[in-house]
Amino acid sequence: MKMRKKILFPTALLLLVFSFVLSLCVGSAQISIREAVSALQNGSLTPDSRILFYVRLPRALAAVLSGAALAVSGVLLQNVLNNALAAPNIIGVNAGAGFAVLFLLAVFPTATAFLPFAAFLGALFASLLIYAVAAKSGASRTTITLAGVALSSVFTAGSNAIKTFFPDTIYNSSSFFIGGFSGIAYQNLTPAWVAILLGLLLAVLFSGEMDVLSLGDETAQSLGMRVQGTRFLLLMTASLLAGGAVSFSGLLGFVGLIVPHILRHFIGARHRILVPLSALFGASFVLLCDTLSRTLFSPYEIPVGIVLSLLGGPFFLFLIVRKKGGKLE
Repeated sequence: MKMRKKILFPTALLLLVFSFVLSLCVGSAQISIREAVSALQNGSLTPDSRILFYVRLPRALAAVLSGAALAVSGVLLQNVLNNALAAPNIIGVNAGAGFAVLFLLAVFPTATAFLPFAAFLGALFASLLIYAVAAKSGASRTTITLAGVALSSVFTAGSNAIKTFFPDTIYNSSSFFIGGFSGIAYQNLTPAWVAILLGLLLAVLFSGEMDVLSLGDETAQSLGMRVQGTRFLLLMTASLLAGGAVSFSGLLGFVGLIVPHILRHFIGARHRILVPLSALFGASFVLLCDTLSRTLFSPYEIPVGIVLSLLGGPFFLFLIVRKKGGKLE
């Protein structure tokens, strides 16, 4: 097991570098990074260098940020709810963030700088609702998951209502609901990247607390932990990550389900290792899926959210059967 963990970190870094370079080079037009960088150094912008620096680079950065954010958000939610089936898109966190984004744009169309903040509030509201169900009703893990699905449906209905009454609320709203990075620019990542990096840092800092929470509430309290306060901070961090990602990538799904579960199979549930590895593999996973989505039917492309749903849907069904209610291993 120790050898496996030592191999996984360099493997994750190499996979991320490979995925990032592949994302920059591959597409409807094959681009040589060396030639593009050389042209930039010579003070000239060739068509290839323009594509590289103004189309593919911001898209790759967006994929890295959203993949890392959603994967780690899934780890946090699964820890707080003690449910392997919890993920930002399944229990309504992404849907809450998406509703808040559309609501803000409907009321204040020019307030694009506040989209990450609105998405964070929407995600946090959804997270607290689900946590309230878990804490007050003593519901089973399966019931909590079903409650999250119901909550997601409510937020999605609200988003569709906004889209119906305010059709010009967001450009290319269909892509937003599916999730994708088509047409993304550097300004779309600001200030969301700050929120995501802050959330990732907090998740790493709280990884020890998550290990203690995994032992059960009574044990955690006996060790001097303020359980409710810690859970609230973890929910805020998960919401910050999910909200930051949704603000520019739309409603991407299943990253926070697939990546943490596969990693737990290899390394166990020690969060000091699980959190950083989830960030690295989550970024690579979304990068590879995005590259596939825009090259599979080149010169046409499909939103990466479709690819993630095609992979995540069967995986979710597999977990429902295998986990028998969603208990973490």
